[in-house]
Amino acid sequence: MLFSDFLQLIAVVLEIAVAVIAILIATRKKRAWGWGIAITFGLFVLFDIFRIFELPMPEAFHSFILLVACGSMLYAIWLMYKEI
Repeated sequence: MLFSDFLQLIAVVLEIAVAVIAILIATRKKRAWGWGIAITFGLFVLFDIFRIFELPMPEAFHSFILLVACGSMLYAIWLMYKEI
């Protein structure tokens, strides 16, 4: 296994950790923006798994995942901003 492959796997584990913590924020702390972060990082995990394991994915679906992830994070940040 190449060092870069190892780093990519570590990144996926960290993305999963962020998604889990965001779900905890959404459910236990009752912060709606936690769901936005959880969706974003969940999609990042999906995106990376397709890439790491070289699973076939249409280019449009690839782009759609990134678009939804960015939109989800934008909404989460907007909700955070409104709380301040």
